[in-house]
Amino acid sequence: MPQKQVGTAADSSAAAVEGATADGSAAAGLTTDKESAEEQVRSPREIRLVMIGLVVTMLLAMLDNLIVGTAMPTIVGDLGGGEHLSWVVTSYTLATAASTPIWGKLGDLYGRKGTFLTSIVIFLVGSALSGLSQNMNELIGFRALQGLGAGGLMVGVMSIMGALVPPRDRGKYQGMFAGVMALATIGGPLLGGFITDHFSWHWIFYINLPLGVVALAVVVVTLHLPKVRSTARIDYLGAALLTTGIVSLTLITTWGGQQYDWGSKQILGLGALAVASLIAFCYVEQRVEEPMLPLTLFKNRNFTMVSVIGFIVGFVMFGATVFLPLYQQTVQGASATNSGLLLMPMMFGMLVVSLVVGQAVTKTGKYRIFPIIGTIVMTGGMLLLSMLSTDTTRFTSACFMVVLGAGMGFLMQITMLVSQNSVELKDMGVASSTATLFRTIGGSFGVALFGALFNNQVTSTMKERLAGHPEATGAHSDPGQLTPAALRKLPPLFQDAYHHAVANGMHTVFLWGAAASVISVVAALFLREVALRGGPREASENLEVAAV
Repeated sequence: MPQKQVGTAADSSAAAVEGATADGSAAAGLTTDKESAEEQVRSPREIRLVMIGLVVTMLLAMLDNLIVGTAMPTIVGDLGGGEHLSWVVTSYTLATAASTPIWGKLGDLYGRKGTFLTSIVIFLVGSALSGLSQNMNELIGFRALQGLGAGGLMVGVMSIMGALVPPRDRGKYQGMFAGVMALATIGGPLLGGFITDHFSWHWIFYINLPLGVVALAVVVVTLHLPKVRSTARIDYLGAALLTTGIVSLTLITTWGGQQYDWGSKQILGLGALAVASLIAFCYVEQRVEEPMLPLTLFKNRNFTMVSVIGFIVGFVMFGATVFLPLYQQTVQGASATNSGLLLMPMMFGMLVVSLVVGQAVTKTGKYRIFPIIGTIVMTGGMLLLSMLSTDTTRFTSACFMVVLGAGMGFLMQITMLVSQNSVELKDMGVASSTATLFRTIGGSFGVALFGALFNNQVTSTMKERLAGHPEATGAHSDPGQLTPAALRKLPPLFQDAYHHAVANGMHTVFLWGAAASVISVVAALFLREVALRGGPREASENLEVAAV
């Protein structure tokens, strides 16, 4: 039977790993035989079964913050400690960002299956303990533990996908991941509100447990990868320096313009710490046997360019998902019941294009044109959104959002595909974690920069439009913190001024976003068309090996 033949070939390759000697192309005791073992041809049925566990895990990773956000007011009412509310999200974000590159490297060194299962278990333990929290400090601590596990979920999914399916064939499964993202974005807030209203806030964490158990069971039973043995020492110093840099950058984007002024000693101090730690990290990585993030990867032009593109995609995407619902609710009067539904046009554009692009890449083996088209379309979408005004109809804004979503659909999976195709299989985890990290950090900077630009523009416009109307000027002390419900209680003059202020804020935000997107266009033009692993000739050779 074909399945037995494939399994026999994989077993033989795994045995070869144990008895092989290093040959110059291997690193840290891992030989190229390990790579051939991971790249054995697997039946479509085998891959589909594993995909169930991977898709459920990805859903866990993406749903969490979206669900938790809707329950925050209820949590504060029950546990108190409202002054520490932001840390419920910040602790999770910090732990996730800091652990992402570490999980990727551990998977490369000690096996993807074991590290992936470990990250799921840590995430589930953190979820259970978060649900059992009796005060805000406990919740913050357990959310950090949960985030530590979450850092390995997305990286594990992508690196295992990279090990199971050659890049040429990955387009067949690309739509699944785009669909999960759309489902999480749209359904997360709705599910969070339903659970909070009909059960209790504790269940927004407990809901992870049955899903996680399903993912664990499926991965344990269906995922078969060769065992990896490494003699390399873990780069503890590099991990500590990288973690310090990532945490500092994340805190800058979280606190800057919110808790502290951008020019405050706290933010400047964090900036200095980030720069110093990352410079030291680069120095250390060039001198250790097995670096946490091999800087030689950035000598590959494609890897460097898609890292830049990934940063800009995160910058644009997270900024858009934060500020578009604000415009729709405040200016267009859309309901805030489920903010995820407001983003449906953007998700629709992204999902459809992602499906089409995935199939095209699988059929042709060509990909360079798609990042070029995608970055241009994304830039165009940002320019269109910069035209939003108080008179823009919902249909028009929805069309603009479809354009932006289409641009991101060209890029979301292609950037990961090119990253993984640019490295050896032994570095698949590092490539996956680096792509994820750049997108995450880009998103953090996007939200922070867009927030600063938006608040400044809103304040400036309010002062300008309310000049000479002292009775309206004092109607609200902080216009940047207005909710749609609170706005409706204020004088009509103030409401009109605020609508124009938000529209002007959107113009500024998306105009700057378009300028940033131009950088991604330039980066895409520098990509080279490198043959994807798993092409017809390579596939036939692998099938012959599997049949022996």
